[in-house]
Amino acid sequence: MTIFVNGEPVAAHEGQSVAAALLSAGRRIFRRTRLGAARGLFCGIGVCYDCLVTIDGLPNRRACMASVREGMRVKIATANHEQ
Repeated sequence: MTIFVNGEPVAAHEGQSVAAALLSAGRRIFRRTRLGAARGLFCGIGVCYDCLVTIDGLPNRRACMASVREGMRVKIATANHEQ
């Protein structure tokens, strides 16, 4: 299946988490803190909040806890302070 990350198509597999799809696509940084520090997958089980992304317009979703869906739109940080 295909999800869209910042508008770009990314291959994903049914049952895969958004975090796993992002990592498989070579995306290691999911967001940045207010001070610009990079954050990505840390715990992988929903305990921390390092993997927050915007999914289908809903901000602050944990990528490790969300399963991919065909056509899903994911927004990750691409530069300091952008989310």
